[in-house]
Amino acid sequence: GSSLEPEERSMEPPAVAEEEEEEEEEGAVPLSMAPGPVGCQLFGYVGIEAVLDQMKIKTMKTGFEFNIMVVGQSGLGKSTMVNTLFKSKVSRKSSQPSQEERIPKTVQLQSITHIIQEKGVKMKLTVTDTPGFGDQINNDNCWDPIIKYINEQYERYLREEILITRKRKIPDTRVHGCVYFVPPTGHWLRPLDLEFMRRLSKIVNVVPVIAKADTLTLEERAEFKQRIQEDLKTHAISVYPQEDFDQDPEDRALNNRIREKIPFAVVGADQEHQVNGKRVLGRKTKWGIIEVENPAHCEFPLLQDLLIRSHLQDLKDITHNVHYESYRVRRLNESNRPG
Repeated sequence: GSSLEPEERSMEPPAVAEEEEEEEEEGAVPLSMAPGPVGCQLFGYVGIEAVLDQMKIKTMKTGFEFNIMVVGQSGLGKSTMVNTLFKSKVSRKSSQPSQEERIPKTVQLQSITHIIQEKGVKMKLTVTDTPGFGDQINNDNCWDPIIKYINEQYERYLREEILITRKRKIPDTRVHGCVYFVPPTGHWLRPLDLEFMRRLSKIVNVVPVIAKADTLTLEERAEFKQRIQEDLKTHAISVYPQEDFDQDPEDRALNNRIREKIPFAVVGADQEHQVNGKRVLGRKTKWGIIEVENPAHCEFPLLQDLLIRSHLQDLKDITHNVHYESYRVRRLNESNRPG
């Protein structure tokens, strides 16, 4: 058995070797002897792992928030894609089916919040749509309302955070991820696409996707993706997941595989069809059914894994620790500046 009694230790200072004394006399700088963190072997079960269960129970009780923005021209399937992601009617068009769809003269942001529950986990989902983006003849500065909205959410959070008496849980309306829909032209990125992602990638996590990828052949899709990747690299546009924020080699390896696939060529569908005796989400054509969740048909499963199943918490962490932090520092510096 192991004894838990403390070991007897001498209180006398340790003897210094003659060689060390000579080095000190010669003016050598002594190395720091402060020990680093040392692993401790346990003699039995303590129960440290139970903290994971505590965190899970607390999260299931309180729930969590996730805010996503979809940006792109009209007719690219933004609303359908959001419904497909969360397998429910959460888009703007689904929530307001009777409202007549008109292209606004300017970009008008519309946010809709839903409570989604799955296996006891409650999520407050906010979907922000941007009707009118890129639909005008003159699209100069059409990203300004979007930048303004994102910064307003940072400002709202900052105002709550600097209060003397703060709320126990600050409502989080900050945009955690922005899905940008690229038209399936098969050519290069348009100047509008490049300028939007260049500006927005500095303040929010931008995930580009090729909309309605079923309009492209496999060869056209692969060539278009390669051209988009070259455009992003040439213009130094850092989309999510950013290389600078990889925490360890495992994260870097996983994110490198994701970066090779970006932009995801996706197809959205919110209607089910019968395929081999199973009900699947897909788009019905004369020559067959395009299954949305089949990796052989499109890359929608990769997008769903990234946004929800593998990187949802990382999206929130980068939003808080990087994008919001840079906004907070800038605002506080402005307020402390004299005059």
